[in-house]
Amino acid sequence: MKYIADTINLSKGTVEEKREQIKNYFLQTYELDEKLFDLLKDKKSIYEQPNRLRHPLIFYYGHTATFFINKLIVGKLINKRVNKHFESIFAIGVDEMSWDDLNSENYTWPEFEEVKAYRDEVKKLVLNLIDTIEFKMPINWDTPMWVILMGIEHENIHIETSSVLLRELDISHFGKKELFTYCTEYKNEYPKNELLDVSANEVILQKDRKNPIYYGWDNEFSYHKAQIKEFKASKYLVSNGEFLEFVEEGGYSKLKYFSKDGLKWLDFSQAKMPTFWIKKDNKYYLRQIDNIVPLPLNYPVDINVYEAEAFCKYKSEKLGFEVRLPSEDEYYRLYDYVNAENKEANIGLKYFNQTPVDKYNFDGFYDVKGNVWQWSITPTYPFDDFETHPVYDDFTTPTFDDRHALMKGGSFISLGNETLRSARYAFRKHFFQHAGFRYVKSNNDYRTKLNDNVYETDELISQYCEFHYAQEYFNVKNFPKNSIELLKPYLKDVKKKRALDLGCSVGRSSFELAKIFDEVLGIDFSANFINVGVKLKKYDNLIYKIKVEGEIFEDKSVSLKDLGLDKVKNRVEFMQGDACNLKSIYTSYDLIFCSNLIDRLYYPQKFLDDIPKRVNKGGLLVLLSPYTWLEEYTPKSNWLGGYYKHNKEVKTLDTLKQNLNKEYELVDLIDVPFVIKETSRKYQHSISQMSIWKKK
Repeated sequence: MKYIADTINLSKGTVEEKREQIKNYFLQTYELDEKLFDLLKDKKSIYEQPNRLRHPLIFYYGHTATFFINKLIVGKLINKRVNKHFESIFAIGVDEMSWDDLNSENYTWPEFEEVKAYRDEVKKLVLNLIDTIEFKMPINWDTPMWVILMGIEHENIHIETSSVLLRELDISHFGKKELFTYCTEYKNEYPKNELLDVSANEVILQKDRKNPIYYGWDNEFSYHKAQIKEFKASKYLVSNGEFLEFVEEGGYSKLKYFSKDGLKWLDFSQAKMPTFWIKKDNKYYLRQIDNIVPLPLNYPVDINVYEAEAFCKYKSEKLGFEVRLPSEDEYYRLYDYVNAENKEANIGLKYFNQTPVDKYNFDGFYDVKGNVWQWSITPTYPFDDFETHPVYDDFTTPTFDDRHALMKGGSFISLGNETLRSARYAFRKHFFQHAGFRYVKSNNDYRTKLNDNVYETDELISQYCEFHYAQEYFNVKNFPKNSIELLKPYLKDVKKKRALDLGCSVGRSSFELAKIFDEVLGIDFSANFINVGVKLKKYDNLIYKIKVEGEIFEDKSVSLKDLGLDKVKNRVEFMQGDACNLKSIYTSYDLIFCSNLIDRLYYPQKFLDDIPKRVNKGGLLVLLSPYTWLEEYTPKSNWLGGYYKHNKEVKTLDTLKQNLNKEYELVDLIDVPFVIKETSRKYQHSISQMSIWKKK
């Protein structure tokens, strides 16, 4: 079967033509995702966990449908959930971020048939939206249809990542049916690699948010330019045969080849050869997605960054000069040099496996795109005027941590946005992703770190860093710290084992609570916000930019040590979550602390129906809010107060009492002022009301 490999041109055609294209594109992606799981012999296998750092397969089967609903709600294209429970348990935990909860024992997964029925319901809803949603051409990231495309391209990513998880699953779980086309040009020999010249030239990346031509993720937009000097690159991707030389010379046991982090991975994995190789009776075999074949020496090797770096050091010894992984910009230069855009490649599911490294010729080089992703030496970093998309603000920002490396070129199973030159995908360096590499001999400059300092450049996040961690203004005490200080007298008779800081923002109150409680969990809807807390835990320091005037900014810094919080940071964890649709595992807390949260929720009544049940008997629920209800955040029909009903004022505190009085005693009300600095001459001065409720 020939698949639509290319993503859709968003700048040409009529609205109705585009509807039809997007509908076909959606159906292909949605059905292909399900077809992958049809490879399993029986559906019980979908509850297996092939990789202990990832969820069981059933999570990924449900996740891509849930993503559509959650993003359509955030984008205000729908206002009603399909299945609240599913849209909680299948929502988060996909990428291996440090705040993900990957303990499978915490979940009771639904039956496969229930999840399939849910997927069918979501499919019907999305098809209806594609038919009816109003939009104009060209489609850009402010267009409502962009959210649909976001869901489709997100599912394309998961078709690939799920195929890797299937490849890690024991082969006994697969049937004998062949649902895809396989390349069988297996050879027990491989072409000798060599270094070829790539001429010097300028590299330019340019993608416009207003007229992007094709769908793109946030990190692809803006303008980037680099001047690349002449360098040499390997003619072929490193083949299994070339890599076998490294293995048979004991490369995995020669620790000098591995970086410091590489040695940690080596100790963790105890690897002696690539993860998809199998050795039996002194013969090597290759595990493909759903079969095992004698190791084709002419196919590209699948490895992670640490293995690729080690091989480059080994190869440098052999050659007598240094070779390394290419930088992202060197990859772009090679791509342009051979006009890879217009060359045939093993990409877009032409085959369901890799192909020989000498099959697809790119003007003398081979596989400049396709076959396997190519690791680069470059960490994920933002272009100068990087912006997050408001509907998916955590696509890239959690990877700005020097622990994710950019991959280029796509693989045999890559579709849509993944096939574009402009695509910028990154994975953690120890992960496997149908990824191989080529090596370069080069004197070009390249970055190996995102920054010497952990840097936060987003203006809104920087404003909240200032609010949480900076000095006092106009004699108004630091709000998060002061809130916890004011709360302390009410905690005397409360157990101090577990606290939940819900709506934790950039984390100051979570760290302050850790001075009192044994365990503190900070949860926020925005991964960008909680990433500040994650960075502070890891690095202790953070530098951020705060606006002075117009386009003038100044650098500010925060240190947990200076604030006296470094000794308690290990008591704190941060996770992403939706306060109106929280996972069931978040329960049994001695304190739930919600600061300036309820008047920013899209459905605060759902929050009030659910959260009080999660507090232990005798524990506290603490709500702070200035009650600034705005339709920008909360539909007016969902406000808890600030309106008239039957000619009577409805105030938020009265609604809280109606909801909580049965199970809770209102202990006290305290006014807590706060100041938010916007510029050096503009500040917000507000007063939040702290209501302290004790569970009866």
